[in-house]
Amino acid sequence: SSSDSSSDGGVGVKKKDQVVFVLGGPGAGKGTQCELLTERLPGWAHLSAGDLLRAERQKSGSELAVLINSKISAGQIVPSEITVRLLQNAMADIRSQTTIKAVDPPITKFLIDGFPRSEENANVWKQQVGNNDNDNDNDDNDVTVEFVLFLDCPEDTMTSRLLERGLTSGRNDDNLEVIRKRFQTFRKESMPIVDMYEKEGKVRKFKADRSVEDVYKEVEALIKTL
Repeated sequence: SSSDSSSDGGVGVKKKDQVVFVLGGPGAGKGTQCELLTERLPGWAHLSAGDLLRAERQKSGSELAVLINSKISAGQIVPSEITVRLLQNAMADIRSQTTIKAVDPPITKFLIDGFPRSEENANVWKQQVGNNDNDNDNDDNDVTVEFVLFLDCPEDTMTSRLLERGLTSGRNDDNLEVIRKRFQTFRKESMPIVDMYEKEGKVRKFKADRSVEDVYKEVEALIKTL
């Protein structure tokens, strides 16, 4: 099958959406790398599970916001169905914008950062978005998770980055006590996910305690293969 999606104006040939999950501890540089990639590589969009949740929390009258807020203040993980729904909505929005504005190349590739954070996250993604390994004819679920990009960074490096960010970001989850809680949650909930994808041969690991550009060069070379 030819991978040329533009041959007949895309009629009847919907290009599969490609997804890369970007994982790493708090402060590993996930957002930074994703922003650089989408700035420099056409056809890519960056979705941050955390940013989508934060945006939803700001919406007045959103019953989701109340639920999300209570979970986050307790340092707990938000129910997976909510996160996956927000990601699906965001991907759909970007797709329709791409079509309306005739963006070329169309955005069909998504960097999703900070997701999945738990095994339940991963399972709900498979249920709601489809498992990508079987070519069924459900067009809505034409999403392939290509691999997991894992930014491997020591906790002391991440801590100093987060404290520095807290000085300027005004994000109240960037203080030492909350940072420690987040590391704990990451070790307990998210590292098993990395291990799970590693068993499937889907993890691409990068040492993230280097300069942004050093990490970027290696990450970009990998992303360009898609």
